Amino acid sequence: MKKITIAIDGYSSTGKSTVAKQLADHLGYVYVDSGAMYRAVTLYAMQHGIISESNFDTEKLIESLSSIQLKFIKEANWNKAHIFLNGKDVENEIRNLEVSKYVSPIATIHEVRVKLVAQQQLMGLEKGVVMDGRDIGTVVFPNAELKIFMNASANERAQRRYKELIARGETVDFKDVLKNIQDRDRIDTTRDDSPLRKATDAIEIDNSEMNLEDQFHTVLQLAKDRIAGRV
Repeated sequence: MKKITIAIDGYSSTGKSTVAKQLADHLGYVYVDSGAMYRAVTLYAMQHGIISESNFDTEKLIESLSSIQLKFIKEANWNKAHIFLNGKDVENEIRNLEVSKYVSPIATIHEVRVKLVAQQQLMGLEKGVVMDGRDIGTVVFPNAELKIFMNASANERAQRRYKELIARGETVDFKDVLKNIQDRDRIDTTRDDSPLRKATDAIEIDNSEMNLEDQFHTVLQLAKDRIAGRV
């Protein structure tokens, strides 16, 4: 059976990573969470005083890029590959609201995008890959056989994110989560370098009213059709 490249883009907290991982597991494909890569760079910037509430030293970040080494590693007892930043597993650290607050500004930096897009393209050279993010179908894999664009209302996405953070034991306010979602939408769609947008040949899925099972089967059928050569 031939293998294809599947690009899943969309707004934050639309379930891109969840469905991408489900799809990769079902098809036996490699799953790459591109958002985790930007979050790891953001965490590095936070740890080194490059970005904070009152400061964003873009020049220092650019100068530091050669010191940032990212790698995905999957152990047998993990349900997904974890991202390692300079040899340390930071999968959990990158998922908090503080990192979410700064990841969109970090992702606007051209040099950051160039570095990470090059790594992402290398990961997809042999096909059989599912990658999710914000510019996968438009920049990273413009020739992907299947492109999907995920969408949902801001309120619905904030509810999902809020429940996820609470379940992890974080103390957060729903209004802060909603504002973060709205701020990220604005930054992601208006940045000069590779803004979030639907590729012209992408299939849009609004999952505001979908459960995870319905969402997965919808995407799986699209993948099966493309693998079989049905458009």
